[in-house]
Amino acid sequence: TCALPISRFGEEIMTALLIKNARVFAPQDLGKNDVLMVNDRIVAVGQNLAPQLPDLEILDASGKILTPGFFDQHIHVTGGGGEGGPSTRTPELVLSELISCGTTSVVGVSGTDYTTRSIPNLLAKVRALQTEGVSAWMYTSNYKYPATTLTDSIANDLFFVPEVIGVKIALGDHRSSFPTAQQVLAVLAEVRVGAMIAGKTGFLHIHTGNIPGAFEMYDEILAKGFPIKHIRPTHCGRIRHVFDSAVEFCKKGGWIDITTGASCCFDHPAQAVIEAIGMGVDPTHITLSTDGHGSVPRFNEKGEMVGLGVGGVDGNLKETIRLISDCKMPIEQALLFTTKNVGDALGFKDQGRVEVGACANACLFTEDFNLTHVVARGRVMMRDGEVVVKGTFEI
Repeated sequence: TCALPISRFGEEIMTALLIKNARVFAPQDLGKNDVLMVNDRIVAVGQNLAPQLPDLEILDASGKILTPGFFDQHIHVTGGGGEGGPSTRTPELVLSELISCGTTSVVGVSGTDYTTRSIPNLLAKVRALQTEGVSAWMYTSNYKYPATTLTDSIANDLFFVPEVIGVKIALGDHRSSFPTAQQVLAVLAEVRVGAMIAGKTGFLHIHTGNIPGAFEMYDEILAKGFPIKHIRPTHCGRIRHVFDSAVEFCKKGGWIDITTGASCCFDHPAQAVIEAIGMGVDPTHITLSTDGHGSVPRFNEKGEMVGLGVGGVDGNLKETIRLISDCKMPIEQALLFTTKNVGDALGFKDQGRVEVGACANACLFTEDFNLTHVVARGRVMMRDGEVVVKGTFEI
């Protein structure tokens, strides 16, 4: 699931990298270790590794903390927005934005605008990011019901397009299509069966708005015997009643995804994580995502837009550091929400961890958590705090 081999204008790049003497959080604390990466895989983790490989790069990480690369499962790689007309369409992101905040894996999403933001364009951007060096997937569709697909059906998107891992929809939002519970169940059924045929898990990734009723809909669907693992609400920390409902949903075996790049009903998203754990949520079922490059509109009581911003892509890094520095959460737990938990939630067992066979993604930090190096699929993308690998049109 590291996706395509790293290439530059069609030429495959082969790499061998040995990171020495780092304190490794995998995210569990492994202590001082070396990490050997060959091409896009971690092939050894241990002490005093001394491989004999051609063109091996050795990176001395003495005094540094090594973590998995961050995994952002909700990011508008082609831009979002448009609620205020064409001039309010947010821009497409570029590779260096991801690297500068340690993000090495993404799932691209579309949003409100299903007229000018096409799904084929989203797929093209996801593939471009793969070629530039990070791991990338996507959800087909947007806010809309019925789903906007690449092929003639959800099931065919899942089967024929390797990058498609599920479908996005919006519920409880004044910009959504307001499907009924039966209609949502029909989408879920197609996601489940289509994914089974494709050898995937399949998810309905749900933009959760502020209008009540979405979680009651999930309860109705679950009461019919539908598996909870396919239902994945996000933006669960933006308003209190949604957060409380998401906590109860998570206690039934679901997942809670908290957005780090927009509004939050707590002082900050890290506090939402603390609150959810305090309310009995399994910490391994909490994930963070940025909503990066999505628009951040502000509406008045009449539903009229009165302001607009752009969601940042560095929220996962900021909130992870906040959990460690301000909330005094152990490093190995604070890392879960943007690394291993995300990989596990999406069924990617080679993502979000530092272990043999995993995708060769890593971040190096100073002891006070300043990001100095980023490795994506075995390639050093940031070195000594400087992004050294940029997107095709950034050079």
